[in-house]
Amino acid sequence: MTIRVLLADDQALLRSAFRVLVDSEPDMEVVGEASDGAEAVRLAGQERADVVLMDIRMPGTDGLAATRMISADPALAHVRVVILTTFEVDDYVVQSLRAGASGFLGKGSEPDELLSAIRIAAGGEALLSPAATKGLIARFLAQGGSADGDRDPARSERLDALTVREREVLVQVAGGHSNDEIAERLEVSPLTVKTHVNRAMSKLGARDRAQLVVIAYESGLVRPRVE
Repeated sequence: MTIRVLLADDQALLRSAFRVLVDSEPDMEVVGEASDGAEAVRLAGQERADVVLMDIRMPGTDGLAATRMISADPALAHVRVVILTTFEVDDYVVQSLRAGASGFLGKGSEPDELLSAIRIAAGGEALLSPAATKGLIARFLAQGGSADGDRDPARSERLDALTVREREVLVQVAGGHSNDEIAERLEVSPLTVKTHVNRAMSKLGARDRAQLVVIAYESGLVRPRVE
């Protein structure tokens, strides 16, 4: 199936470059371009986008607000947002993950990395650059975002609904490991891991694996470590 990609960036030159790259792939196509967040939200539904490449800083409705709007709309539940940022260490990135983005990618990334990120987001099986995303979240939470008074008590309480195995799997997901890697570590099948991940997402109200990572840190199940 062809992955339908929406480009949201206020710089026309960047959108043109991304369009050429994406349209050169046989399994994906650009279905629309937006210069601000409000237009991105509208086109995401109108053009039935699978993945939105979202610039974080745009005039009017920025990428953060647009991501929240997409995540909150049941009609757009299938849409995955990939945040594009100039600064890979950026508090807005963490806020975007909390708002429902599937992951982030630096604008200086190689073309193959961008294309891979689109496919991974569309598949919904893993974070974009798992170790980098985990490390970014850990750095910011270590700087104060994980203080006890800043945690979401409701999320901490919801962890009680998880089984012991689901907690174990959640810890592994927060470590940036794929289903196959988790299966090997826990000596179970990848299908079993996928089932546990899906159940954990349902119980915790997580949109995807990216949000599972955030919840694992915010709830205190996993402690950030800055090396």
